[in-house]
Amino acid sequence: MTSLDDLPIRDDLRGRVPYGAPQQAVPVALNVNENTHPIPEDVAHDIVARVAAAILRLNRYPDREFTELRAALADYLGHELAPEQLWAANGSNEVLQHVLQAFGGPGRSALGFAPTYSMYGLLAAGTGTEWITAGRDDAFELSPATAVAAVREHDPDVVLLCAPNNPTGTPLSLDTVRAVADVARGIVVVDEAYIEFAEPGTPSALTLLGGRPRLLVSRTMSKAFAFAGARVGYLAGDPAAVDALRLVRLPYHLSALTQAAALGALAHADEMLAMVDEIRHQRERISIELARLGFDPYRSGANFVLFGGVDDPHAVFQALLERGILIREIGIPGHLRVTAGTEAETTAFLEAMAVFAPNRIGA
Repeated sequence: MTSLDDLPIRDDLRGRVPYGAPQQAVPVALNVNENTHPIPEDVAHDIVARVAAAILRLNRYPDREFTELRAALADYLGHELAPEQLWAANGSNEVLQHVLQAFGGPGRSALGFAPTYSMYGLLAAGTGTEWITAGRDDAFELSPATAVAAVREHDPDVVLLCAPNNPTGTPLSLDTVRAVADVARGIVVVDEAYIEFAEPGTPSALTLLGGRPRLLVSRTMSKAFAFAGARVGYLAGDPAAVDALRLVRLPYHLSALTQAAALGALAHADEMLAMVDEIRHQRERISIELARLGFDPYRSGANFVLFGGVDDPHAVFQALLERGILIREIGIPGHLRVTAGTEAETTAFLEAMAVFAPNRIGA
């Protein structure tokens, strides 16, 4: 049987492992930070109607510039953004891939702060960009001083700031973003995939775009919009930076069906985001209860909680899986991560975790 080693694959890709999280049919899936609340039925009907109308025109290519979608995204984001400042693709991963294709590549580097989203390194590898990681402060925080020191040391062509950070959930201050954007020579991307779950009133890096043409803010509809299966990500930045992404995108990269579905979701943004408060509540419930049980949850501005104090993460992961509960091993010793689910899903997880609690009576 032929293996990868038998093929003329690029040398820099040999030995690498593709991105992946366990995909198993379980009653309680809390491992990949999906929004576990379904799309409201009336919204779903409108989306279906829009997709059905698009199907009647599938003999034609879609709008290559996704003009209507860009206008809708600009309207959703506010901050006086113009449609020409918006870009979209098949999930925020493709958006970030476009950025690295345009501004990274052979002989160039991208910097991130570990632990962070594992796809950053994979996207860098796929585009021939050197991937560099720098450390964080205690409790996975990232101060302006720490971030700026790393940028000055490595002088990267692209800086990737995850805000809130995945897999730790750590919020990122605008002071850190501003400091990095003002010292970096290259492009600075702030990945706000989970920003809608941040505490109300938390400012977005969108407020820093003015006068910073090398600052880009990436978002997704996968999380707060409960649109993970639709694969819609987007980015806001200077029109010139958006023009650069056109140079590397595939022709007609956003299908007519994707554009129609996204427009339907954005038309009902308030209703689609109505479950965010409930998800925040479940996140806080997880943090409070895990702390009561003797674990060490970290502060989170996302829809998940990273927690330490786990003696044997793999054993706990397996035991939960046997009970039909799937969470995430993330490779940090003594830690696990869980997505905030529905009230019933959260209850099932917390009741199961009580068995492993350091503070369990009789332990």
